[in-house]
Amino acid sequence: MIDRKTKRQGAWLLEHLRQRLLDGKFKLGSRLNEVRLSEELKVSRTPVRAALQMLAGEGLLHHTPNKGFTVREFPVSDIIDAFEMRSLAEGLAARLAAERGVTDEVRQRLEQILAEGDVVLQRRSSAEAQRTAYAAVNQSFHRAIFEAAGSSLIQEVVRLCQRMPQASAHNVMAFELDDIRKRHESHHRIYEAILGREPREAESQMRQHVLAVKLSMIRSLRRR
Repeated sequence: MIDRKTKRQGAWLLEHLRQRLLDGKFKLGSRLNEVRLSEELKVSRTPVRAALQMLAGEGLLHHTPNKGFTVREFPVSDIIDAFEMRSLAEGLAARLAAERGVTDEVRQRLEQILAEGDVVLQRRSSAEAQRTAYAAVNQSFHRAIFEAAGSSLIQEVVRLCQRMPQASAHNVMAFELDDIRKRHESHHRIYEAILGREPREAESQMRQHVLAVKLSMIRSLRRR
């Protein structure tokens, strides 16, 4: 049975390596050596390999049997296209949620998610720790909007977009904390529009939100 300490270490390792990949700390096309990474991070090879396998599943790495893991390259044009598609799909999800209204259960969950985000971004912890904690909050918020929209088709479109890891709702790792705080303020505005049953405003706010994330990602790519 895996203990809590091991789980925490595995979660930290996964987010740490994901952030380094999204921040461009590994050369595109380079091979990631499990032994070297385990020595550098002072952990055993087993959690390193597990994290690399998960990152390959997300599409950030290529895995070749008997050769290992290499850093995958994504054309900027494909990343931009994925964000454009996400903005349309998630804008529609927010509009449908506002039109149909949210259940008490979803409303309470959204308020809890927003409150958790407030707390995470007010903590006096490292930028990496805040980004790691907020990544899960961000993903939970978007998932709750999809549930409120009640459209499996929208979720399929977004899943397709998120095959481009940089366009995933889980990805806040490449952003500065000021960017993340702005995105969280946007979450509050989206929620208010949905709760107020303002479909056009909810759609507009969500589309602006996703496109703003696109611009943050482009700035991050240019800094590399």
